[in-house]
Amino acid sequence: MAAKTRYVCSNCGYETVKWLGKCPDCGSFSTFTEEEVEPKNKRTGFASAPVRTPIKLNTVKADSEGRTKTEIGELDIVLGGGFVQGSLTLVGGDPGIGKSTLLLQICQKMEDKGKTVLYVSGEESAQQIKMRAQRLGVEGESLLLLAETDVNSIIATAIDTKPDMLIIDSIQTMYLDSVTSAPGSVTQVREASNRFMQLAKGYNISVVLVGHVTKDGSLAGPRVLEHIVDTVLYFEGQRNGNYRLLRSVKNRFGGTNEVGVFEMSAKGLREVKNPSEYMLSGRPEDVPGTVITCIMEGSRPMLIEVQSLVTYTNFGIPRRMATGTDFNRVIMLIAVLEKCGDLQLGNYDAYVNLAGGMKITETSLDCALAVAIASAYTGKIVPADTVIFGEIGLTGEIRGVSMVQQRINEIKKLGFKRVVIPRANLKEAASVKDMDILSVNSVNELLKVSMK
Repeated sequence: MAAKTRYVCSNCGYETVKWLGKCPDCGSFSTFTEEEVEPKNKRTGFASAPVRTPIKLNTVKADSEGRTKTEIGELDIVLGGGFVQGSLTLVGGDPGIGKSTLLLQICQKMEDKGKTVLYVSGEESAQQIKMRAQRLGVEGESLLLLAETDVNSIIATAIDTKPDMLIIDSIQTMYLDSVTSAPGSVTQVREASNRFMQLAKGYNISVVLVGHVTKDGSLAGPRVLEHIVDTVLYFEGQRNGNYRLLRSVKNRFGGTNEVGVFEMSAKGLREVKNPSEYMLSGRPEDVPGTVITCIMEGSRPMLIEVQSLVTYTNFGIPRRMATGTDFNRVIMLIAVLEKCGDLQLGNYDAYVNLAGGMKITETSLDCALAVAIASAYTGKIVPADTVIFGEIGLTGEIRGVSMVQQRINEIKKLGFKRVVIPRANLKEAASVKDMDILSVNSVNELLKVSMK
């Protein structure tokens, strides 16, 4: 009897019984691969299933999970306090962004704590890892290296050596003999991840998986991969820049959307303990088109510089460009400034940039973006000791934002004396002393009080 087959999209996991040139789910071309359907055990009926006894919630003992701090402060913030024993963590990011570098630095910190780490690489040889370790100053006396891609062999080695942490670099290179598809396919990635999840939970080993990303920045492989793991971390930043952001987009043991800031150096990744002060270093003062704002990354306030350049154009269609923020949001704010702020920007090119290579989509950035554009257009200057934040609506109203008290405390800590906030947040901000707090309710008020 011939084995049954199916066709699976290697990009999104969509399944069909026949080959298709274009995936109807994700729109990708020539991504369907043929896979053999594994036979499933048939059941005679519901009565054949074993009966299990449920337990009451109030009888369950909630012991605190055992955590191991890495002593890398920014990483511990993102993880919620360190790696949890028996957890499965997925680390994704662009090639060359610093994933393998961070993992080797974690190995050194774990070794300092007397922990054993098994580092499995499916892409590099042991000699290549040794060369990187020497550059980073990682001694690795208790670091075990294994160049292997067979999942069953890796799991057998992990059970035999009993490491405290297992690192898989990368999950897309792993394969199982029982799965007929090629390594990196949807089925291989899903099944391999399930095996490593069973290893983590069954033997109380902290497992870290490195994941490749697609050209649009999302993790390659099936979406179910992110559902299997306990924690998903994304590395963000430009490879030719110094800043690296490690963002938690899922964490079963802590808060989500927490961010750690690192700087890439010749000795590896160096944590930036005061990102606000670091982002504002070297900023120009008494120059039109520059504004300081405060955004929230998870539960962490961070000050960044918003820059704008507005120049007259001789062409019929003005050019708009946004770096680090949503382009469509900038277009909307320019329209609001023309309608409600009486700024004639139809014959002017407008450029917006977030200094430091940051990528922010938070709506509290609206007021700073609008003031920066208006300042660059009019030539008026925003005082150097002023910070502006708030959301702008289509009718020109200023809407309130969240975590105002945390933002103002961070602003005060860095020595700023004046802050412009939405009027809806004035009551919450009143508890902060020794700050000149100005509240606004419309775009016209915003422009009047912000610039001199």
